[in-house]
Amino acid sequence: MRVPQWLCNQLIRAFQQKDRRQIKLLNDCWFFYRTKQGLKEHEGGTVIK
Repeated sequence: MRVPQWLCNQLIRAFQQKDRRQIKLLNDCWFFYRTKQGLKEHEGGTVIK
């Protein structure tokens, strides 16, 4: 699974600016996104709520 380009761009910017709060937030976004995508693939495209 690849990191979306928008997330990659924001992570690069956060690291360049040494914005630790933003890095942590984006890291949480990535794990949330990865978990949701994993559920979609595992359940055949449907999201369990």
